[in-house]
Amino acid sequence: MILIIDFGSQYNQLIARRVREQQVFCRIEPPSISLEAVRGLTPEGIILSGGPASVTEEKSPRCDPGIFELGVPVLGICYGMQFMVDALGGRVAAARKREYGFAELTRIDSADPLFRGLKAPRTCWMSHGDSIARLPSGFRTTAATANTPVAAAADRKRRLFGVQFHPEVAHTPQGRIILRNFLFGVCGCRRSWTMKSFIRQAVDEIRRTAGEGRVILGLSGGVDSTVTAVLLHRALGNRLTCIFVDNGLLREGEADRLKELFARHLHIRVRFVNAARRFLKALSGVSDPERKRKIIGRVFLEVFEAEARRIRGVEFLAQGTLYPDVIESMSAYGGPSSVIKSHHNVGGLPRRMRLKLIEPLRHLFKDEVRRLGRELGLPAELIWRQPFPGPGLGIRVIGEITARRLQILRAVDRILLEEIKAAGWYRRLWQAFAVLLPVKTVGVMGDARTYEYIAAIRAVTSRDAMTADWARLPQAFLARVSNRIINEVSGVNRVVYDISSKPPSTIEWE
Repeated sequence: MILIIDFGSQYNQLIARRVREQQVFCRIEPPSISLEAVRGLTPEGIILSGGPASVTEEKSPRCDPGIFELGVPVLGICYGMQFMVDALGGRVAAARKREYGFAELTRIDSADPLFRGLKAPRTCWMSHGDSIARLPSGFRTTAATANTPVAAAADRKRRLFGVQFHPEVAHTPQGRIILRNFLFGVCGCRRSWTMKSFIRQAVDEIRRTAGEGRVILGLSGGVDSTVTAVLLHRALGNRLTCIFVDNGLLREGEADRLKELFARHLHIRVRFVNAARRFLKALSGVSDPERKRKIIGRVFLEVFEAEARRIRGVEFLAQGTLYPDVIESMSAYGGPSSVIKSHHNVGGLPRRMRLKLIEPLRHLFKDEVRRLGRELGLPAELIWRQPFPGPGLGIRVIGEITARRLQILRAVDRILLEEIKAAGWYRRLWQAFAVLLPVKTVGVMGDARTYEYIAAIRAVTSRDAMTADWARLPQAFLARVSNRIINEVSGVNRVVYDISSKPPSTIEWE
């Protein structure tokens, strides 16, 4: 196992991905992690991430310097290297010439374990305003660029390594070789982390945690909650009960498809609750997106709690929380967690019902959950189901939610997904969906004037939704979709395509 200590880097998830791509398990922890906790994890290596702070600042993030005395290999990246140098008696100072973007490693120690197998040109990606003014005792320079005399350094005896550049990003073409050298050449890791091994470990952990207790799971029908359900069912059998709340904000036919999947194929106990009228009544007249999210979340809690209380002997609540959710809740400075979207998971329900929490996917990324789903034998249609927001169509009907607007959006959404799948785009996109705008425009149909709604199409590509780019769908495809929507959906006379990326925009409109 590799421990990644996060000093606030925008690339911390990317470091974790690069490690896991080598079939080596890793965990990201904040610098506030205690030395005892580090020892308890028994890591084979430690990676110190980059970060936006300067080690010369008084309140810059720091971890316990005792990690350098554990005898465990350490790789410091950018700020992580500067912290290591500073903590071990070296000196870091503001660079005379800051270095951002591409750089060439002009001098390199090819005998250094990190750089074995690298070929010229050795391009790397720099992002730092400080530089190493003096190395600690025992360290020697192993790489340099024209602007950075100490682009990498090492104390081979203590197996401490540092690089000023970012080997985890694609802009460092041979960065994966450097990380691979650290994992296997320095740390002696084995390629032992697979989905099969994860299933065994997760099932054992669920059984140890739950004991003889009963578990409930809020089922959404998405890949995360469904994989969680299958994993829990494998561990607990009929001591798991899933609760599916139909909030009236689902896609066309979604509840029926879910019933068929769980009843006929997975044989998992599910209690279906139709609360559509209750949700629509609570949302009546509400246009503000954050108020809509909070109302949907509140009503869901009320409905879910009422149904859960009908099940005797429940001690645990399970959730399909993923690693990005966990990471986003951390603070590199050990302070209060940042706020995740207000609809994320079930909020205070465990405390209100005095339930203990089980989150078997909390150390997985989305693509890893899909691989896990394949290993568990789930159908491809479910595994590749695109993300669907917790508030459902409630945040895709911009403005007030009404039964009529939901009906229009469902029809538009169905046509879009039919065409996306028929054209072979579904798996190539992270998400594709429609948004109904609270704006009407003039149109002409059959020589008659119309005044109807605008439907917006949103399609993005992404790896994990941290960033996203708008999909370059063919013009002929967009024309076909637009033509079908306007001809087949009563209430829409104009279709637009969203060509904004994240950042600065978000994937969802609300």
